[in-house]
Amino acid sequence: MAYERNYDLINRKFKELFFPTMGVVVAGNFAILIDAILISLILGPNYLSVIQCVEPFALFFTVIYWMIGMGGSILCSIAKAEFDDEKGNALFTVSLLSVVALSLTIVGLSLLFPDSIAQILCNSVQLRPLVNQYISAYLIGVPFFCYMIVTAYFIKSFGFIKLQFWAYLLCNIVNITCDIVFMNYLDLSIAGAGLATTTGYIVSAIIISYYFISPKKSLKLIKVKLSSMLGYFVEICKTGISIASTQLYASIKFLFVNALILTIAGEMGLAAMNICYNVLFLVLIFLLAVTQSILPIVSVYYKEEDFNGVDYVTHKSLKIVIALGIFFSLLFIAYPETILTIFILNSPAEIPMVVESVRLFSLCFVSYAICYLYIFYAQSVQYNKLANLISLLEGLILPIIITYLFGYLWGIKGIWIGFTVAESLTVLFIYIYSKYYTKKSNHEYSGFFLNKSSDEGEVWEFMLKGTEEDVSKLSEEIKDHLHESESGMKVCLAMKRC
Repeated sequence: MAYERNYDLINRKFKELFFPTMGVVVAGNFAILIDAILISLILGPNYLSVIQCVEPFALFFTVIYWMIGMGGSILCSIAKAEFDDEKGNALFTVSLLSVVALSLTIVGLSLLFPDSIAQILCNSVQLRPLVNQYISAYLIGVPFFCYMIVTAYFIKSFGFIKLQFWAYLLCNIVNITCDIVFMNYLDLSIAGAGLATTTGYIVSAIIISYYFISPKKSLKLIKVKLSSMLGYFVEICKTGISIASTQLYASIKFLFVNALILTIAGEMGLAAMNICYNVLFLVLIFLLAVTQSILPIVSVYYKEEDFNGVDYVTHKSLKIVIALGIFFSLLFIAYPETILTIFILNSPAEIPMVVESVRLFSLCFVSYAICYLYIFYAQSVQYNKLANLISLLEGLILPIIITYLFGYLWGIKGIWIGFTVAESLTVLFIYIYSKYYTKKSNHEYSGFFLNKSSDEGEVWEFMLKGTEEDVSKLSEEIKDHLHESESGMKVCLAMKRC
């Protein structure tokens, strides 16, 4: 009887995490696409340019709750795995208090100086009043959403993924319903869209708060000394910044790119950018499901020095994200007209630009998927410097330099092509760096994902059902494999006792 690792356990765990995570991601993010569609349908596609102007500001808040939520939840999971409940509860407490305090501070300053924020986000005098209207209504709900998201990141690791799902789902149902009511029936225009988002955020915060009265909760708010609180906060930020930095760089990138597009192609160019971004967001929904499923698996296997398990998960995930990138690229290259129907575009002047924009922009999906997966992987195995470097290149430096250069040479077409070139160059950098580091480490780290080599030399792996017959047969095989050595006899005796 031969015993070889079949990876069934890893596959089951991946599926166990993937499908619920997929549901949560869809519930939490699909309404963003629906929101844009409703704005286009009720107010007109040109109003998408307002949403695109506000996008850098929304991404800035994403930086905050990703950094604190992901960083804190990862550290909390580690603390709980080490049976340090006090530290886990302290991390939970500090994360919630800090995200609420930070979001309230930023929202308060923004409401005090709305015109300054609108000027930073939009260099169009015509669009600026609309941007101001949307932001004023949208900001009220941000602290509620930050609180909800960070709570959700923590509780999903401790058996409350259904509560997270319902909080996201009801948030978006309320948002979509209020979009129709506020914009279509109450004639609140673009301010109605912002107010609808705020209403959804408040509802989601109320739903997620059920956790604190649940008898099954394993985390609770506790008193934490101020000195300890600062230490935990720094630790949380250090852990979460590598992933959150992707959103920070995206926020800065869109500030520059939005200004460039507005200069070259006007408001319709900015609306086309928002449509392309929503198409990318559709891809991102699936990428988030994959990456957020592998992150805890890879973290555990890497910590346990099961590097073959890490290899299996990363290569499986790479195949999935490449397949997703190819599928969506081919879909929108072959059928870009689909997006015209979704966003109710029927103007002869608008259709050619949007069709061409979607086709050219869709070329970046495969490279984008690889970069996105790699950043999450690097963070999960604590290659934080590498994750930050890739985020900086892919999310900020290369897109800005190349889109400005290509935009100067070829106009709006050059900007769309520039995104693909920037993503492709980032993948090329990762490949070259992995080759360089493999050589530098004398093959201690190897492969595209720079997985660490085992120090154990030859490793014999096996999986079996826990029956007495299988254990007995395996113990005999181990004894033969180790040539009846003393260590082999000890292993056999230990197995039989178990």
